[in-house]
Amino acid sequence: MSAIERYFGLAERGTNTRTEIVAGTTTFLTMAYIILVNPAILGQAGMPVAAVAAATCLAAAFASILMGFAANVPLALAPGMGLNAYFSFTVVQQMGVPWPVALGCVFVSGVVFLLLTLGGIRQMIVAAIPPHLFAAVAGGIGLFIGFIGLKNAGIVVSNPATSVALGDLHAAGPLLAIAGLVIISVLSMWNVRGAMLIGIVVTTLLGWAFGAVQFKPEPYDLGAMTETAFKLDLAGVFGASGHHGLGLLEILFVFLFVDLFDNIGTLVAVTKRAGLIEPDGKIPRLNRILFTDSIATIFGSMAGTSTVTSYVESAAGVQAGGRTGLTAVVTGVLFLLAMFVAPYAQLIPLAATAPALILVGGLMMAPLVEVPWDDAEMAIPAFLTLALIPLTFSIANGLAFGITAHAALKLFKGKATKRDWLLFVLAGLFVVRFAWMAGG
Repeated sequence: MSAIERYFGLAERGTNTRTEIVAGTTTFLTMAYIILVNPAILGQAGMPVAAVAAATCLAAAFASILMGFAANVPLALAPGMGLNAYFSFTVVQQMGVPWPVALGCVFVSGVVFLLLTLGGIRQMIVAAIPPHLFAAVAGGIGLFIGFIGLKNAGIVVSNPATSVALGDLHAAGPLLAIAGLVIISVLSMWNVRGAMLIGIVVTTLLGWAFGAVQFKPEPYDLGAMTETAFKLDLAGVFGASGHHGLGLLEILFVFLFVDLFDNIGTLVAVTKRAGLIEPDGKIPRLNRILFTDSIATIFGSMAGTSTVTSYVESAAGVQAGGRTGLTAVVTGVLFLLAMFVAPYAQLIPLAATAPALILVGGLMMAPLVEVPWDDAEMAIPAFLTLALIPLTFSIANGLAFGITAHAALKLFKGKATKRDWLLFVLAGLFVVRFAWMAGG
């Protein structure tokens, strides 16, 4: 047995090096879009696009490799979607906060995360969430992933009258994605190892063959990263080099809140899917996982990108057989290599990775059988969590509604105890958060 196999405990988790490499590659391919999307979003905040592309790859590589070695879970990280849009459109453009100050806010939120982890607060929050909500989170994230896949494929599109509608199935994107769905489904049915990865590669080749891939590489220089690296303005955050008022407190709150509960939700869903949660509901090496994502956010802000968070697309690697941190390490190494060829990520069309996300989303419905749907006290919070994650495009919102409903029903039924104090504190914070958002 090699040193790698011993370190990651491959045999104990019923996997091998080849499977972990395939799983890590699958996760990378489903996440590769962030190499292009993150610079495009942060570029609208005035940040140098080439520099952000390099920083995105570096932050994802560092965070995923650290997660693999330190926590030994198949969980990959990268700058988070949603938080990057909030960073660019709300913080910089609407609130007028310079992007170096916004990066400083990301750094401070990462430090606060680290302190909360050191104090055991984040671990207590995870422990306060009841098991039936864990199952609902996993199912909700499955719907979320599936919806993202259908949207990326062009099979589901926005519609002003009905919110969503069926896309043009005659277009190249949807046709390519449907072909990918068939390929991956058939291979999975035949129990072919690496079905996801094979499907993505074959679908990409089909896209190239039929001219469905539009490749327009942008000028790119790895040295450009110096334009964002260590450019964060901490003095601006604390008012020494600008006056942004209470707005900065709101920014810090949003960065903290969304990243905290997105991470918890993703962590629960992926580890549950991988079969890593212990019989008593505890997540092994939870401290190491939480320390890693705190450090990842701090590192990302120094490299020059918005909040780094755990990615739901990690579930694609788990479905491909990934069970250890070696999956995350492989994903990280591929992000590191991508630093040198970042613009070429366009060669993998979204329609090629979309089928993997759609099928993984469906497979993540399995934990929903653990919810006692005939018990209103548990079914109502679980349903709110399940529905609101995809419908609000936010794991944090789904958890917020579920936890608040669970606390309220427990209170009205007279079952609240002193041990539930943190649950009610969380519910109160969620109520304040939604009231604040409505007031804004």
